[in-house]
Amino acid sequence: MENFWNNKKVFITGANGFLGSHLVRELVQHGARPVVLVYEENPGGIFETEGLAAQTTVVRGDVRDLKQMNEIVNSHGIDTIYHLAAQALIDQAIDDPIATFEANIQGTWNILEAAKKSPQVKRIIVASSDKAYGMHENLPYREHVHHLRAGYPYEVSKTCADLIAQSFYKAFHLPVVITRCGNLYGPGDLKLNRLVPHTICQLYHDRPPIIRDTGTSVRDYVYIGDVAEGYRLLAEKMDATFYGEAFNISTGTPLSVAEVIAMISTEMGKDIEPQVISTHGLEIPHQYASYDKAKKTFGWEPKHSFVEGLKKTIQWYVAHFEHEKTKRTIAVQK
Repeated sequence: MENFWNNKKVFITGANGFLGSHLVRELVQHGARPVVLVYEENPGGIFETEGLAAQTTVVRGDVRDLKQMNEIVNSHGIDTIYHLAAQALIDQAIDDPIATFEANIQGTWNILEAAKKSPQVKRIIVASSDKAYGMHENLPYREHVHHLRAGYPYEVSKTCADLIAQSFYKAFHLPVVITRCGNLYGPGDLKLNRLVPHTICQLYHDRPPIIRDTGTSVRDYVYIGDVAEGYRLLAEKMDATFYGEAFNISTGTPLSVAEVIAMISTEMGKDIEPQVISTHGLEIPHQYASYDKAKKTFGWEPKHSFVEGLKKTIQWYVAHFEHEKTKRTIAVQK
């Protein structure tokens, strides 16, 4: 697949976000020059710091604008779409569910409708989430075993996007596949309220890490570079047998919040007692998924253990915080 991306007309939504930035970098390194949708700035992120805008065609816009999505797909002759744009914060979805539903559900049907109207589109990958599965007793989640039965606003928004993508395949034979990722972590995530970056930030500043509720909730943490590679491989191997299918992108290795904090503390050489705080409490307690289907179908499996990924992640954040500190010092001196 060495030359696969050379002449592909790729469109990526949410391209300057956490996953989007890593995917853009992955595809650019393999010969693509994608058209990327940017909704708002993400200063300090990978897209900005690595100058990815210069290696792409940047379009400012909003996936909730169907007319604009039609124009982008048609005017650029798009053949491959990665739909990543979403409101991805669970607490924000509880505080403002309507905005989350608009971005995650309406945004998805707009992308699929634009693709349906274009005969040039050959493959669409829609980012769902392992949270679309909702609460189940028997884990890990498996694509053909566990039904989608989410209950909370963010999870429901991803379930709806997932089912809408399946519907566009069944009703219109759209060449779409769905990814259901575990919790992403790695360099460049500037949503510092997420567990991994928040814990690194707290420990870097010699503040206590935060445990929300009991710290016993379990998640599947998958390194962002592995996920970007998985998205690339999926498109490269995609054929008609994939259409309408969903694939878990995960590690199958569950970790509790308390375990994650302890591992980060060890890697950073910090021994600060975590602080326990209460939250909405509206989250699924146990989530992790099998990646067997992805491995068997298109040859993907995670390359990084959690500790291996942490080392790279901590290194990036320390450099990022040092850079921010230097900028503040210079600003004060001026």
